[in-house]
Amino acid sequence: MPDDAPHSFDIVILGAGSGGYACALRAVQLGKTVAMIEKAKVGGTCLHEGCIPTKALLHAAEVAQTAREGDSIGVHTSFDGVDMTKVNAYKQGVIDRLYKGLTGLVKSGGITVIEGEGRLVDAKTVEVDGQRYTGTNVVLATGSEPRTLGIEIGGRVMTSDQALHLDEVPKRAVIIGGSVIGVEFASVWNSFGAEVTIIEALPTLVPLEDPILSKGLERAFRKRKIAFKTGVKFTGVEQSDDGAVVTLENGDTIETDVVLVAVGRGPRSAGLGFEEAGVNVERGWVPTDERLRTNVDGVYAVGDLVPGLQLAHRGFAHGIFVAEEIAGLNPRPVIDSNIPRVTYCEPELASVGLTEAQAKEKHGEVETVEYNLGGNGKSQILQTAGVVKVVREKDGPIVGVHMLGARMGEQIGEATLWVGWEAYPDDVAEFIHAHPTQNESLGEAALALAGKPLHSHA
Repeated sequence: MPDDAPHSFDIVILGAGSGGYACALRAVQLGKTVAMIEKAKVGGTCLHEGCIPTKALLHAAEVAQTAREGDSIGVHTSFDGVDMTKVNAYKQGVIDRLYKGLTGLVKSGGITVIEGEGRLVDAKTVEVDGQRYTGTNVVLATGSEPRTLGIEIGGRVMTSDQALHLDEVPKRAVIIGGSVIGVEFASVWNSFGAEVTIIEALPTLVPLEDPILSKGLERAFRKRKIAFKTGVKFTGVEQSDDGAVVTLENGDTIETDVVLVAVGRGPRSAGLGFEEAGVNVERGWVPTDERLRTNVDGVYAVGDLVPGLQLAHRGFAHGIFVAEEIAGLNPRPVIDSNIPRVTYCEPELASVGLTEAQAKEKHGEVETVEYNLGGNGKSQILQTAGVVKVVREKDGPIVGVHMLGARMGEQIGEATLWVGWEAYPDDVAEFIHAHPTQNESLGEAALALAGKPLHSHA
């Protein structure tokens, strides 16, 4: 046996986030030996600095908002403020429990975890602190990091990484960027009592969503007194001991206590040896074919590193796919348009498939229906406004579902089945939906699209 045998594996995975650990867990199920290299903690951005802590804050914000509004339904509640020390302890407790469970799974699966910053040496080798680990296959799963647009981060200017650890609620906050991260933090800070202004260069908030969701969210944010300026760019940020000033291209200035730079995330690929090892890198991204193969034989890439949607569950699906691909199971490729997307602000946005504009571009003639949550009993109980929009190919299957309203993210599972299975409205209109639930809104939309509306106008 060669001297380096203890460092030889079937698969070496660089990164232990959603894509990396999913690949590792599935691979060992399939009888593969796996080494997983991670410079921080297993679980990656999603568990430690992204999805989970953000959604914990959003739940705390929901409780704060509920306390404010209890009197409207005859329950005597009041909002007395936020203790961020306790909120952060609650948030960290959620992370710690999930982390403990995940590390237990990794350990029991027999996965070798190497702590340290890895660098790709060649198509089969990753080096960590001078030690080399070789694999028949290598999987690049290094994820992403916040973009800053050249703004210096520090003090009162921060990305989501720093915003997650604030020990007090800012009185005033300016958020540069009105997409997912921006509107989620706007929702949290507003519920906690901050005065929030969002700056978005594109014409609408959440500009990648179907316009009906963008318009509905803007309407809801106006009602919540969350200010936003769309179609305008910022030109500078200056900070002092007392606060910060954001300058816009139209000459307006906004005084604030903190500035959150929420302009998306970029791939984490610089300085990791990818290009030197021959892997094609384009503006930081690692392009792949539909089977997630890079241009270098035996090297795969997954998750946020691959151009497309930046979602933890996309990385998770990528990881499982690559493990099964390496094992020779010939799995179905992961299609971005079939991946559900949820923005967890209040109200929530949930969508899967194509927007109406995208569907027209791809299929030509389409049919749509919009079901207003005003006709849904549970939505009225929850006092939420919103809509379910379903898009189908003309006389064909459903190709997109777009939803807005409190807790509507929980309805995305059924919508994903519709789109993924290319269901027809007549098929899903036969499903029986429990009453009273918000899930009924999907059933009502399907009935309407099938030509037999009940709780909506024809």
